[in-house]
Amino acid sequence: MKLLNNLINTRNHFITFWLISLPFFLFACKSTEVQSDSSSSDTTEQTQSTTQPASSTATVEYAEEIPGSDQEIEMVLVPGGSYQMGPFENGETHKVKVDSFWIGKYEITWNEYNLFRNELLEDIRTEVYKNLYGVDIDSDAISSPTLTEEALDLLRDNDIPADIISLPSPPYSDVTAGMGTDGFPAVSMTHYAAFMFTKWLTVKTGDFYRLPTEAEWEYACKAASTDDYEPITNTAELDQYAWHRDNSNRKYQQPGNKEPNALGIHDMLGNVAEWTLDQYHEDYPAKLENEPADNPFFSPTELYPRTARGGSWMDPAAAASCIQRRGSNPAWKMRDPQLPKSLWWHTNAPFVGFRVVRPVNEPGSVSEMEEYWIEAIQDYN
Repeated sequence: MKLLNNLINTRNHFITFWLISLPFFLFACKSTEVQSDSSSSDTTEQTQSTTQPASSTATVEYAEEIPGSDQEIEMVLVPGGSYQMGPFENGETHKVKVDSFWIGKYEITWNEYNLFRNELLEDIRTEVYKNLYGVDIDSDAISSPTLTEEALDLLRDNDIPADIISLPSPPYSDVTAGMGTDGFPAVSMTHYAAFMFTKWLTVKTGDFYRLPTEAEWEYACKAASTDDYEPITNTAELDQYAWHRDNSNRKYQQPGNKEPNALGIHDMLGNVAEWTLDQYHEDYPAKLENEPADNPFFSPTELYPRTARGGSWMDPAAAASCIQRRGSNPAWKMRDPQLPKSLWWHTNAPFVGFRVVRPVNEPGSVSEMEEYWIEAIQDYN
């Protein structure tokens, strides 16, 4: 009872404190190093805030340090604009508009992903409740994997879901397929696992990260170009930019060893296919509203299919394209003997990874963040 009283008193204090300070926390500039590809080194550029809206097509980069580690994620600005999305499988295109955002310069590697996998559940729970909801729960009240009754009561009183954050379970098999970990892209995670990584990264850094929408991913792949898109068909030219089945030696490669696109982003055409935030719709352009469609995004409500974009080390050269898209399916867990099957791993998809984005105009509240959050769905396929 003493612990509960302390929790409630602490809760009231922190609710007041965080109601005042949460917006500043969410928008606080982290100790990131801002860089520009401009030759200028004047003070204005050196101190440019990473939260200021993009006003030009200049490439601006920063590195997000992951607290408690020696890892950082390099981010590249994609200035907002309108472009013709597609052509899709039926040759159709559709004009869409996307706001400015930063996107990972490289695919997320095992070095970064394993920080998430190895996180202590009670520690990250404490950070989530405190940093996102202003509820300070003593770590003694959060036991892994089950929350104490006192903690559950406090969460119910504050309308906070107990499963707001979770961490990957051990994989059933070697999800790297023996292709290496140090410096190599993380693969084989489910769409839900990739999403949960972005939530973990948000809590760890204080900046809002998520998966890119399909529209954002394609726009970044096309380097924010408004020109009609033509995939690279010249093999010699394509090999400068993409790992694919004919040049990858049948394995994924360390990101950054191919030439970047015009915005400085590496490996979007190949190496690993990349999760986006959207439910997969074969008739995607038909579902878009308005022209241009304003920041389109199809929130997933069904387990399959979810959308991955770009080619991979397993795919033919023709798939190394900004318009390459595919939907996940149950065969991606063919070797998983469990029922329900893992929420976290696709045992048969060592070709899919992801990169993260951070909107320039970040959500101003947790409820706005929740528009991009997805629910776990048990897999009985």
